Amino acid sequence: MARRASKSSKSRLWSGRFAEPVDALVQRFTASVSFDRRLAPHDITASLAHARMLAAAGILSRGELASIERGMAAIAKEVAAGKFAWTHESEDVHSNIERRLTELAGEAGKRLHTARSRNDQVATDVRLWLREEVDEIRERIATLIRALLDQAARHAALVMPGFTHMQVAQPVTFGHHLLAYVEMFERDRERLAECRRRVNVLPLGAAALAGTTFAVDRARVARELGFEAIASNSMDAVSDRDFAIEFAACAALAMVHLSRLAEELVLWMSPGFAFVRLPDRFCTGSSIMPQKKNPDVPELVRGKSARVFGHLMALLALMKSQPLAYNRDNQEDKEPLFDTVDTLKDSLAAFAAVVGGLEPRPAAMRAAALQGFPTATDLADYLVRKGVPFRDAHGIVARAVREAEAAGCDLSGLPLKVLQRFSSAIKEDVYRSLTLEGSVASRDHPGGTAPAQVRSAVARARKRLARHR
Repeated sequence: MARRASKSSKSRLWSGRFAEPVDALVQRFTASVSFDRRLAPHDITASLAHARMLAAAGILSRGELASIERGMAAIAKEVAAGKFAWTHESEDVHSNIERRLTELAGEAGKRLHTARSRNDQVATDVRLWLREEVDEIRERIATLIRALLDQAARHAALVMPGFTHMQVAQPVTFGHHLLAYVEMFERDRERLAECRRRVNVLPLGAAALAGTTFAVDRARVARELGFEAIASNSMDAVSDRDFAIEFAACAALAMVHLSRLAEELVLWMSPGFAFVRLPDRFCTGSSIMPQKKNPDVPELVRGKSARVFGHLMALLALMKSQPLAYNRDNQEDKEPLFDTVDTLKDSLAAFAAVVGGLEPRPAAMRAAALQGFPTATDLADYLVRKGVPFRDAHGIVARAVREAEAAGCDLSGLPLKVLQRFSSAIKEDVYRSLTLEGSVASRDHPGGTAPAQVRSAVARARKRLARHR
């Protein structure tokens, strides 16, 4: 049986060209209002700026502008209250709002679309929306950074093992370890600030692809909407989605950093490490094993990173074969972009709370730090300071490690006479270099793990945050 065509297709903005109504399936398939309605506040804002520019240019009368402003104010209230009547027949957020505006403002509502197209309209709306979201995401990253800094300041001297290849390498402090993530998230904030500049370019005025025959004042619209620049080429203006892809790449990197921290929290919570405790409010149990306490929030963030990576790939694939200018393919940019924003915001908020509730377990960290001869490099550095060439010192320490391994003790547990069998340069003062605290304290330079340096780094990071809002 044939599918029924939509009876309301004749009322569509573009339906005058067609001799038959749109198939009902096609109508559902092509409609985007189910997801692009979130752009409504930005569509209203951009439409008002466009209307004021048209009035200033004499294209709309003052009375028509007033009718449009009253109508848009009413629509904004309906949208905010959840009372706006969205319809699939009107396809998208723009057509729904224009339909309602025409109901409220009459002929003036029909005149609003002069000198613009849905092509430059949607590009403008998405940029306005994304600009706002970037600002909020940067603030959420700042909140996470503050939580990391608070923990780093509290635990600037708490010794834990540092790893390479997941093998105990050298002692570090918990504060220093957390500050590594501060650096990552600071870079994320910087990248997003740079991305925002390229987001903040006005496409409106490009119309469908070639510009408009009306004497529009794009600079006026840009000023009113807070855009830093005007798109220089009308074809690029309506078809460009680089800004969305760039944002998705920034978001993917931020999710990489969250996922790395998530993996460490999952490891640290396991009985084999037992480095940290997460409050119960961030964990769940098992339906069959009553003893379990599962780190669900870190695991989910680790999993959601894959989702964001997929959205970046989807946007790249979406754009790779599109000829100029606008194509309907670009309707598919919104769902991955919207979900990327939502996922990143939720992940950042969850992790700020998790980090704030972290409770380190010093005894477990210390016990782990004593495994794997973590002060071996310190012994080599000690010998170098005594005049032994580093390559020779490396071999001396390797033999001492074998001896300690056979004796079942740490290097600091070997008697002085035993250590002196490997080098006559070793004296009583060697043990100051072989303690965990001595090891971390000796790395007292910018970027080092010494407690004093950790505290200085925390202070610098807090100043950066205050300076770069």
